[in-house]
Amino acid sequence: MAEGACDVIVLGAGPAGLQAAIHAVRAKVSVMVLGKQHRSSLYKAHIENFCCLSKVDGQTLLKDGQRQAEKFGAIFLEEDVVEASREDTGFLIRTESGRNIECRAVIFALGIFRNKLNVPGEKELLGRGVSYCVDCDANFFRDEAVAVVGGGSAALTGALTLLFYTNEVHLICEKIEGSEVLARQIAGSTIQLHEGKKVKELSGKSGLEGVLLDDGTRLTVKGVFIELGAKGAIELAGNLGVALDSESMKYIDTNKKQETNVPGVYAAGDICGPPWQMAIAVGQGAVAGLEAASYAKKHR
Repeated sequence: MAEGACDVIVLGAGPAGLQAAIHAVRAKVSVMVLGKQHRSSLYKAHIENFCCLSKVDGQTLLKDGQRQAEKFGAIFLEEDVVEASREDTGFLIRTESGRNIECRAVIFALGIFRNKLNVPGEKELLGRGVSYCVDCDANFFRDEAVAVVGGGSAALTGALTLLFYTNEVHLICEKIEGSEVLARQIAGSTIQLHEGKKVKELSGKSGLEGVLLDDGTRLTVKGVFIELGAKGAIELAGNLGVALDSESMKYIDTNKKQETNVPGVYAAGDICGPPWQMAIAVGQGAVAGLEAASYAKKHR
């Protein structure tokens, strides 16, 4: 059951998401932005190639953008999204704290990143036991021992999801960084937690056979899911039936109105493909915000 509702939900608090929120809320619809700004690739950057700005650091730019959107009425929740689904009246978005929020239109502006461990065996065993997507590949490891690497919301929800497929799930992380709700669920489950540890090596010949930790512990597992960050935009969009580009299948496919193949779902910024520039992200965000607001008004 939904605990809240708004017209437009923007997933992502980077430049594309902020501009989408500003344009949507100024079009007189209710807007909620979900995401963590420190995850934006712009957060630690310095911008010198954006028109009318001589030089500004990314953190300042993002904070100013949030204040601007909030001034017009947008609501910000510093939470990761763990699930998106279709409903009769629009969409249902579930956050890491367990919030369920209904909306009429969704804008994907989460950017693209797939953080890697950069350890021996990771590249060689990709697709042979190494995965970056629990939702995509969990079914291949039914009744097998598996491990999840990461302490954020994606890793915690991924580990909990894997319990529906197998009885032996290991969670490896330096520290738990997800919400208290997810942390309690992990603590109350049969998941074997290896906190304060790092992966040193992934081993195996024809497929993954083990994970070596930095304290010398070796876990015998058939699958390892590397989930270092928030739930990926492609995974969330895929659950809604959103189509990817036909060439690389890495980016969300949109038209000039930033519409996807799913009515009410829009995308902007890096997730739409290269070139990855703030100017493009902001422009696409503006279009997506206006179009999403128009769609939401028509479906009230």
